[in-house]
Amino acid sequence: MGRVIAVANQKGGVGKTTTAINLSACLAEKGQKVLAIDMDPQGNMTSGLGIDKDEVEKNIYDLMIGQVGVEEVLQKEAIENLDIIPTSIDLSAAEIELIGVDDKEFIIRNAIAPIKDNYEYIIIDCPPSLSMLTINAMTTADSVLVPIQCEYYALEGLSQLIHTVELVKERLNPILEIEGVVFTMYDARTNLSLQVVENVKENLQQNIYKTIIPRNIRLAEAPSYGMPINLYDPKSTGASAYQRLADEVMNRE
Repeated sequence: MGRVIAVANQKGGVGKTTTAINLSACLAEKGQKVLAIDMDPQGNMTSGLGIDKDEVEKNIYDLMIGQVGVEEVLQKEAIENLDIIPTSIDLSAAEIELIGVDDKEFIIRNAIAPIKDNYEYIIIDCPPSLSMLTINAMTTADSVLVPIQCEYYALEGLSQLIHTVELVKERLNPILEIEGVVFTMYDARTNLSLQVVENVKENLQQNIYKTIIPRNIRLAEAPSYGMPINLYDPKSTGASAYQRLADEVMNRE
């Protein structure tokens, strides 16, 4: 039975897509069968895993509006052990097109049900907003992984996200949990990063991953080459951090 993890934070620029890409790739590298689902209309997960968004004929937008089945949008073995359902900018219109559609909160859950058992992990990259797309990801998921940037306003918006998770759990998906918080963009040279980590640990009654993702130039470069960090620069500190995070995720079974 595939474990479905939605990577979400409505605050942009926190390393959400970087985490979704590299966690997916590092789990696949460890021999897990992984499905990556790109639900962010910006499509950075799609291109970051080497898929040309403009060349894809059918994507998650077509799946959401009911024009195709899941097998038609699946891109097999984008990298070894990792399949992807790509996205396009058209997805940003889906919310409007789905007004009045019954059970629109469950479209993705129902769409991937036939293939869910083919994977050990399904990682969903959510858009940086608490939209219908994010709700779809949360009704599909077993848990929500929250990347938090090590900066002064780190906790801003987090209570809103936790409230949304609780609402979805209460009304739409009773098994949904917060998978945990992962710190990103940690700069060991500043006291601020350390203070943020301590502050969040004191104020947050959530699982916090031991792995902290550093600020790393190689991590920032990798997506422009269409490669996850473990392929782009396997010896970088960014690659070893995401490999440790993948180990932690696997050990939480």
